[in-house]
Amino acid sequence: MSRPESLFPLYAELETLPGVGPKAAKAFESLGVTRPKDLLYFLPHSGVDRTRRDSVRDVTAPATLTVEVEVGMHVPSRRKGGPYRVHVRDAKLEFQLVFFHARADYLQKLLPTGQRRVVSGKVELFDGVAQMVHPDHVLRVEEAAEIPAYEPVYPLSAGLTQRLVAKAAQATLTRVPPLAEWIDPALKAREGWPDWGTALQAAHAPTGAAGLAFTHPARLRLAYDELFAHQLTLSIARSRIRRGKGVVTAGDGTLRAKVLESLPYQPTGAQVRAVAEIAGDMAAPLRMNRLLQGDVGSGKTLVAFQALLIAVESGGQGVMMAPTEILARQHFEGLAPLARAAGVRLELLTGRDRGADRAMKLEDLAMGRIPLLVGTHAVFQKDVEFKDLRLAVVDEQHRFGVAQRMELGAKGEAVDVLVMTATPIPRSLALATHGDMDVSVLDEKPAGRKPIRTAMVSADRLEEVVDHLRKAVAEGRQAYWVCPLVEESEVVDYASAEERFKALRAALGDRVGLVHGQMPPADKDAAMARFVAGETSVLVATTVIEVGVNVPNATIMVIEQAESFGLAQLHQLRGRVGRGEAASTCLLIYQGPLNETGARRLTTIRDTEDGFRIAEEDLAMRGAGDLIGTAQSGLPRFRVADLERQSALMALAQTDARKLMLDDPDLSSPRGLAARALLWLMDQDRAIRLISVG
Repeated sequence: MSRPESLFPLYAELETLPGVGPKAAKAFESLGVTRPKDLLYFLPHSGVDRTRRDSVRDVTAPATLTVEVEVGMHVPSRRKGGPYRVHVRDAKLEFQLVFFHARADYLQKLLPTGQRRVVSGKVELFDGVAQMVHPDHVLRVEEAAEIPAYEPVYPLSAGLTQRLVAKAAQATLTRVPPLAEWIDPALKAREGWPDWGTALQAAHAPTGAAGLAFTHPARLRLAYDELFAHQLTLSIARSRIRRGKGVVTAGDGTLRAKVLESLPYQPTGAQVRAVAEIAGDMAAPLRMNRLLQGDVGSGKTLVAFQALLIAVESGGQGVMMAPTEILARQHFEGLAPLARAAGVRLELLTGRDRGADRAMKLEDLAMGRIPLLVGTHAVFQKDVEFKDLRLAVVDEQHRFGVAQRMELGAKGEAVDVLVMTATPIPRSLALATHGDMDVSVLDEKPAGRKPIRTAMVSADRLEEVVDHLRKAVAEGRQAYWVCPLVEESEVVDYASAEERFKALRAALGDRVGLVHGQMPPADKDAAMARFVAGETSVLVATTVIEVGVNVPNATIMVIEQAESFGLAQLHQLRGRVGRGEAASTCLLIYQGPLNETGARRLTTIRDTEDGFRIAEEDLAMRGAGDLIGTAQSGLPRFRVADLERQSALMALAQTDARKLMLDDPDLSSPRGLAARALLWLMDQDRAIRLISVG
């Protein structure tokens, strides 16, 4: 597939831009800018207010000042390299421009005595005298319009100036061709995003701080373009190729058996399943690229260690990577007892290892005498060689990028990679951030926690619920009764809780307590304390009980008007029961008839206790408006998109890209062709090659 002709000017040499010579081109390269098109997404990171003022008096030093002055006397420096001062006068006050290491003849030309100039720069007070050291701009009055009232500030590297970058960016914008729209029209209209060309113009010429925010429509649009191109590439790659070649790594299980024998507990089913999935990948002739997800305490370390032992059992080596020395040390201390049980040598390599000690470790590693290594990125250094590296485990919460994963791959023929993360990211988001990976999930509860029976009950059966409660209380059990969330006002919330409290008190006697948001904190704590102590059997509450209450004896959770709660909230509330020995129940009371969303939400909660599935469904239902946690790294470097804060935008881009691939696998429709232009702009050559071949 050949590059659209309209994009040619954006692919020209950088030196075709005004003011860019070989030196500047080299400097741009260090910032990842090699073609004019790279400048389109090279956006200012801040701005300087250069509004024209009448006088130094109008600002409080130190501050940036743009003002018209009359040039007065030049006072050259008395000693070499000392300050050269030029006296100037604005409408109200005299101040000084100061230059160091400047040539007198140059300054006489720049600031001729008796003439008027517009100067802009930082004003500071020295011994009560206002001074502007090395102004950013000195212009004739008629040229002063060149200074924008709000000047964008671009990232620089040695050899570049703000003026040069701004000029090059502006020149690139004049080369932007009109392109057909690749964003789904309905989505674009819903989000209120500008056209591509308009968005670029706005992003490079912010009129104030708001124009620099990632939430600005122009920036959102450009971020979406990046994410959409990335997702389109993943979708194409997924549909077109199998993963790269790998080495067959199969162990006999002897070392793993030793470790399991040494443990005081049985691994969970999820752990056993994850190890089996990993072993299957390692034994296949394709390269493993797997993500291991699990909540803190779900036992990822044991799974990772068993995976490393597979590498050792098959005669190879394994490495576990952490980004900081402290984390590497923690991993090392956590794995040491397991390594002892297996009878396998485990070593630690960090930047702190130096001299003879380091040399010894490196020799042992290269000879294969160290089967297992825990390390920081020091493992990437050129002199670190393995005899036969088979598996790299990367602790990814700590921000390992794709580039490092690839570097690691280069250490062995075709190293299998296992990435660990502790956030239950919804699967769709895991795919968005790790679109190239298979996923193993540790979603099992620690031993001893019983499943919670969840049922949906229509509000007209409220009497039965109260009867059920009466029996349970008589048996000494405790229950929560959560009142509906009335968005409009806390007062209504409070009234509904108060009413429910009175009704239950009439039915069940004085063993009913109440907590709600309007109560003084001390009263709230006291009511909670009585419930924890078992003095009250039923606690009527608004959602204040969502977080952190642990009452093992509480086995019933009643949620009234459950359809008015979000999924994550329902999941959290239900998690308040099921903490003790007895079987627990959660009753979702709803007002019929339920709308589609309400029904979907409640059936999801009824049918699963899996936090992952719930998070995923939540994302699907609430859509992009709601960001979920922080996204993982391991993505191409985006220039505009910010995955920490735009994970939902990524999920949206994924659905959109997949839908486009489904409707138009060859990208031959008008929108498909527009999307091809986007892939060119975003350097997604891989995708372009795949489409051409496909």
